[in-house]
Parts: sequence; C-alpha cells; structure tokens
Amino acid sequence: MTKLFGTDGVRGIPGTEPLTPATVRRLARLCAKGFLARRPTRDPFCLLGRDTRGSGPALARALADGFAAAGVRTVELGVVPTPVVSYLTPRRGALCGVVVSASHNPPEFNGIKFFTECGRKVSPELEAEVERGLPRSADPGARRARLERDGSAAEQYLDFLVSTLPAHEDLSGLRVVFDGSNGAASDLGPRLLRRLGCEVTTLGCRPDGTNINRGCGALETGLLSRTVAARKADCGIAVDGDADRCVLADETGRLLDGDALIALSALHLRDLGLLRGDTVVLTVMSNLGLVDFLRREGIASVQVPVGDRNVTEALDQGDFVLGGENSGHVVFRRLAPTGDGLLTALQTLAAWRARGGLLSGARRLYRTFPQVLLNVRVSRRVPLEKLPTFQSELKRAERSLKDSGRVFVRYSGTEPLLRILVEAEDRGMTKELSGRLAAAFKREAEGV
Repeated sequence: MTKLFGTDGVRGIPGTEPLTPATVRRLARLCAKGFLARRPTRDPFCLLGRDTRGSGPALARALADGFAAAGVRTVELGVVPTPVVSYLTPRRGALCGVVVSASHNPPEFNGIKFFTECGRKVSPELEAEVERGLPRSADPGARRARLERDGSAAEQYLDFLVSTLPAHEDLSGLRVVFDGSNGAASDLGPRLLRRLGCEVTTLGCRPDGTNINRGCGALETGLLSRTVAARKADCGIAVDGDADRCVLADETGRLLDGDALIALSALHLRDLGLLRGDTVVLTVMSNLGLVDFLRREGIASVQVPVGDRNVTEALDQGDFVLGGENSGHVVFRRLAPTGDGLLTALQTLAAWRARGGLLSGARRLYRTFPQVLLNVRVSRRVPLEKLPTFQSELKRAERSLKDSGRVFVRYSGTEPLLRILVEAEDRGMTKELSGRLAAAFKREAEGV
C-alpha cells in the first residue's frame, strides 16, 4: 500500500484515493479509535476546521460520519486557520482535532491533518497503526452524523493572539500589507491587525473556493512585494492557505523568510532572557549563513529533518522555546504547540519594534549562502538509493563542495516532487551542480 501520511497529514486530489468518501470515513473511524485507546473519554468529541477550498465541506462530512461510527461527535468550527484547531483542542477538552486543508498546495488539492488532545500533530506510531489497519477496515457508510456548529472559535483565538503582544507594544499607525492567500486567514488576519491599530491593505482576501494559494500568499509573493513598495508600507505579511506559516516583506518589498524571522526572534528572546538554553531548532533546509550567524552570536542550533512535527519534538526534548523552518513555519513553544503564521507575524513585529529602525535592517543581520532549490516533478517515487547513476552524481557534487557548502536531496512529503537543494559560497557552482543532479535524476528515474 502507498504510504498514506506525509510530513503533514494526508493529501491528494478529492475524489481520488485516498480522498474518496469511503476511505475518508474509514480513516476517521480508525483515527478516532486510536485516540480513544490512548485516552478513554465519556463524551468524546472532535473539533473540526477547514480552509476555503470548495472540496472542504464534503470531506468534513465524510470525516464526521467516520468519527460517528467510532462513537465520537464532531464540533465544526467552520473556516479557520489550522492553528485555531491546535490552540482550542486542549482548551475545549476535545478528544482530538482535525483540519481539512492542503495548506500551501494548489486549489485542486486537499488534505486532512489530525491533532492530539494536546494540540500537537499525531505521533508516527498512530499514523503507522492507521496505515496498517486501513486495508482491512470496512466502510462504515454515510451516517449523516450531526455536525454541531461553534461560531465562537475565531473570536477566542483572536483574543489569544492579541494577548501575546507585549502590553507596552503599540502598533497604531503601522502601515501593513496583508496577503491572506485567499485562504483560512482572509478574514481573521486583517481583523487582527486593525484591532491592533494597523493601517491594513489587503491582498488575497477574497476566497471563492477555487483561488486559494493562486498567485498570492506565502509561496507567491510577487504581488506582496510590489504592493508594499508601491504603497510605501512599513512591511508586508503573507500567510499560506491554512495560515500555519508566514513570511514578511520589508519596506522595500524584499522578503524575510523563516530563517530571517527566526534570527530576529532569537536575538530578541535572548535579550529578554527568554531563549532557553540559548538554542534554537532549525531544519536541514535552513541556510548555512543563519547557522554561522547564530554561532557567532553565542546561540547554538539543533538541526532536524524537514517537518514542523520534527521541530516541535526537538523543542520538547531539549526544553527549548524557538524553532522553525525557512519556509515560514515557526514555533514559539511558550505560546503555541505548533507553527502559527499569525502568531509568528505578531512576534516578529514585536521583535522588530524592540530593535528599532527599518525592517530591512533585520534582513541584513547575516549574509546568506547562495542557494538553489529545484523542484523536480515525479510520476513515482523511486527510492533514491536504487538510482546508481544519480547516486554517483550526488557523490561527485558533495566532493566538489567539500566543506564550502552542501547538497540535500529528498522527496517532498506533501507534493509529487523531488527537492534538490545545493548551497555554496560560489553562486555559479550551486546552479551547475543542481542542474546536473536534476538532469541525472530525470534520465534515470523518469526516462527523460
């Protein structure tokens, strides 16, 4: 059986496996049974949220039917950012949380993310248990389970976000361009910033069920950059479709990715005496320039595989408070259990205001190593170790770089892509080596 769970839940095209009604019902029932086995509850219920994709309501209905088959009722929160479900699940005493979203993927995709009673991503052990049981499980059938609706979630979460900003911090008059990616934060993001006194220009805040992440948001930031510069705004903020990640643009429109946000927040928390262990958690995709900068500042870094679950596990194990990915998933562990785009935006604004000056100063904290990331579309995931020609080219690239850079290759956990990252002090070398690797992979694995 093809692996069901990727780095961030289950994803695919609705109407095809694994996102057919029958499989989603089976998936929900098995997950509910797994949660109940770990935490028996008298009146178990699940909190369910979704993003703005048109396929969301039907998937939510199938999930509710599957949960009902396991004796678990579903409380629907409507269209809300993924972090809302993560935040409210433990506070409402829910058995678990579930979000119907494919995050940053194109509109034709959708997905399902499960959260434990603590608001964290589910363990690999439960995922493996569900994957083993799914082929043997029967479809419980459409039960038309009653969806209990709760419209107070967004407001409660909004109050929480406001409470995380230092009491002395005043954002009144700050000119911000906000890009909601036509996704789950299209309404909540502008409301949050205006409540804090910002003057807000909105982009990507008119979802129609088909335009999420299309030409906007944290992965397509061209319009954000141009608008910040044209409006002479102080900064820009872009989240992705489910608002669990964000990137910022400075007053010139140039971007600050997750690495830059982590650098700024690490210095701020250290100055406040709140950076526990003077350590941050990064993934293997973080730029070597950031790692070198943190070391010179006396801040250690722990690097883990890609995925915010790996980041949160390392934070817990080391009792650290800050970590994240260069993609914009940043975890402020004192405040939230998972990556949260709106929370990250607020904490970055607070760190920037405390530092003073223009936001472009934060972008100049350290020199990034030239980096090329190629995304090679694949029709099937051939194990890389079974591609001898590609492995030979990979070893050759590593020898060429020695200690002056690195090569990192992996299949995406959320899309049919092979990601090839080459990083080195020599920009020309990054382009040459990444091109060779992509060509070797296509020849051997795809027959191109």
